[in-house]
Amino acid sequence: MKYIIEYDVSRGLNKFLNSLINIIGYAVILLLISTCFKTIYFDKSYYGIYILVAALIIYIFNLTIKPILFRMSIPIIGLTFGLFYPCINIVILKLTDFILGTHFETRGIITLFFTVILISIMNLFMNKIITKLTRKGDINESSSI
Repeated sequence: MKYIIEYDVSRGLNKFLNSLINIIGYAVILLLISTCFKTIYFDKSYYGIYILVAALIIYIFNLTIKPILFRMSIPIIGLTFGLFYPCINIVILKLTDFILGTHFETRGIITLFFTVILISIMNLFMNKIITKLTRKGDINESSSI
C-alpha cells in the first residue's frame, strides 16, 4: 500500500495568521484596558514589548491552561450560573502577572473581575471579526464588491 501525505500550506499559514491576529488583538485589548483603568499596569519602559509579551503569554495560557481549569470548574460554574467563569480569566491574568513580575501588574480583585468581563466582551467581538476575515468565502465575497 502506498500512502500519500499531503500538506496544505495555506491551512498552516491560515492558522499562523489567526494566532498572530489573536495575539495582536489581545495586545490591543490590554492596551485599551490599561489606559482606561488602573487595574492593569504595564511598566513604562519598553511599554509595547511588555504588552506584546503579556498578550503572547495570555494567548498560550488560553490554549493550554484555560481548558483544563474550565473542565475542573464546571460544577462551580454551574452552581454559580456562570459567574465563576471570569475567575478563570482572573487566574490567567494573575499567572501572567506572576511571570512578568513588576513589568505587568494586576491590582484588586473586584475591579479586576469587572475588567475581565470587559476583556471577555471585547475578545468576543474580536473573535467574530477574525473568523469573518479568515473565512475563505467571506474574503472572496468581499473582494468582489
